[in-house]
Amino acid sequence: MAFKQTSLLIEPKELDTSLSDREQLIIAVCSDQVFDRGHIPNSVLVRPEELVSRRIPATGKLPSIESLNQLFSKIGLTKATRVIAYDDEGGGWAGRLLWTLDVLNHTNHALLNGGLIAWHNEGYHLSQEVKSSQNSSYNGKLNKELIVDMKDILASIYDNNTVVWDARSRDEYEGTRVTAEKNGHIPGAVNLDWINLMDQTNNLKLRDLAMLQGKLEKLGITQDKNVITHCLSHHRSGLTYIVGKLLNLNITAYDGSWSEWGNHPDTPVEN
Repeated sequence: MAFKQTSLLIEPKELDTSLSDREQLIIAVCSDQVFDRGHIPNSVLVRPEELVSRRIPATGKLPSIESLNQLFSKIGLTKATRVIAYDDEGGGWAGRLLWTLDVLNHTNHALLNGGLIAWHNEGYHLSQEVKSSQNSSYNGKLNKELIVDMKDILASIYDNNTVVWDARSRDEYEGTRVTAEKNGHIPGAVNLDWINLMDQTNNLKLRDLAMLQGKLEKLGITQDKNVITHCLSHHRSGLTYIVGKLLNLNITAYDGSWSEWGNHPDTPVEN
């Protein structure tokens, strides 16, 4: 089985050879503290909270298009720029950033495999210098086909051609961990924790794609299905979204996620 073009996933060694590429924008999605301690040279910072609306209860929903355009203009993104995204946790926030860019029809991007952890552990240089960014006038338009809402999820429960991939932990999925007014999972949803996509013995890089494909196929997540992924706030499912793309799945994301579903009085729940 052929997987997605390797340009969607970049290794530290490959990135190290292209740090001076002026048509490339390296984005660290992390806190100020992590960024200040040391980041990949020529990186610019995007804080995780800048990628979400933070409106209770569905705090992970996409910000307004005006906010996103302002954010990406501030860091100098242009329509011709190739984005390389990384974070310090294995790919959740970086994946969330790349999903956001997909929603804006900016598909020229890649995830750094293993992120900051792999970069540092493989011996590449960390910098504390702040790159002087030139503002741009980014003007993205929303592609709403990649944003799933509550009505879409309700319809998917009765659609045999759609499967919901719950990227939360097993105890969240089963409802034994309390994170909302209601706990459990969307009826019919299947669970593969985002943590299980990472190789804990290899700097949090993605596990073998063929192996991951086999795991997902056993859950009914296949290329002939419409796949919707979510977690609590569409942070962890940022990584599952990227893995879905790598495996050529027809994947979208529910950014309301469990913080919306589990706190709504009329949504059905299984546990």
